Amino acid sequence: MKDGKYLFAYLLPLSAAIGLALKGPWAWATPVVSFVLLPLIELWTPQSTENVPPEEEEARSKRRFFDVLLYLNLPILFALTGWYLWTIQHHALSASELVGLTFGAGIIVGAIGINVAHELGHRVRPYEQAMAKWMLMTALYQHFFIEHNRGHHKYVATDRDPATARRDEWLFAFWLRSIAGSWRSAWQLETERLRRAGLPIWSRHNEMLRFVVWQAGWLAAVALLVGMKALWGAFAIALIGILLLETINYIEHYGLRRRILPNGRPEPVSPAHSWNSNHEIGRIFLYELTRHSDHHYKATRKYQILRHMDESPQLPFGYPTSILLALIPPLWFRLMNPRLPDANTPAKAA
Repeated sequence: MKDGKYLFAYLLPLSAAIGLALKGPWAWATPVVSFVLLPLIELWTPQSTENVPPEEEEARSKRRFFDVLLYLNLPILFALTGWYLWTIQHHALSASELVGLTFGAGIIVGAIGINVAHELGHRVRPYEQAMAKWMLMTALYQHFFIEHNRGHHKYVATDRDPATARRDEWLFAFWLRSIAGSWRSAWQLETERLRRAGLPIWSRHNEMLRFVVWQAGWLAAVALLVGMKALWGAFAIALIGILLLETINYIEHYGLRRRILPNGRPEPVSPAHSWNSNHEIGRIFLYELTRHSDHHYKATRKYQILRHMDESPQLPFGYPTSILLALIPPLWFRLMNPRLPDANTPAKAA
């Protein structure tokens, strides 16, 4: 039962399937589950600081059950995305149905197409990394694979990281800064890699160029095989997924900074540089993404053995509630600024 709890994560794509099948008020099933039911459940259910015993970690990390749970999200993602695109192209929908289904599909793109891809993107097996890239394609955000692994994890909690929100930075300003900065950072990181390898930048060796081609091919396939309404739908759900990701980035590192050492470099990344959440239901639905402090402390740890760490700052609410609060900046600042470490001061540019 302890392992089987992650099966509840499939309730989110199930809600999207119900919305697509029944339409009407059910078109809003996924947004309601994500941002009404889950926050309410988290308010009334306890948090858990329990960790997997160290002697069980190795065996648990090798259990294929946990990997298969992730792998199944690939066909689910493309099935639901295709179903959504076909529905908006070929069915007469009311405005409410169209908006509800679009937000639902966008949430799926963010929760599966980006979040599960994030977990798989940290794996070392080539086929798992390939799955991550395919899933990111639905969000038109494949450069995340480069920037997150080679940029964000290195520069997190410094001004050099576009995905780290600054104290008193409004979420909407952060969206623009992070989206643009992550794109530039990915190009820079890939250019540096090619130069070190002695390879030409404008060639098939450039993964950023390949990502552009693949994503353009995805959009062309949608337009040609489904239709122009579906093409606009593909853009819309990608944008919703991206904004969901960037809002999660915002709450995960808001206001936290690594100190600059006498040698001019930032201190090593520690669990104190990410906000953590032990709210059980959010942990299940997001495959332990909310135990973000341990993830940054050791990015190779699989989701099923991520730990609560006492030194990590704790979010007062789970991710779904925190996302809603972040949309109201004055309320977010009032809630979070007093929780920032007293000794925490804005860092110099790394």
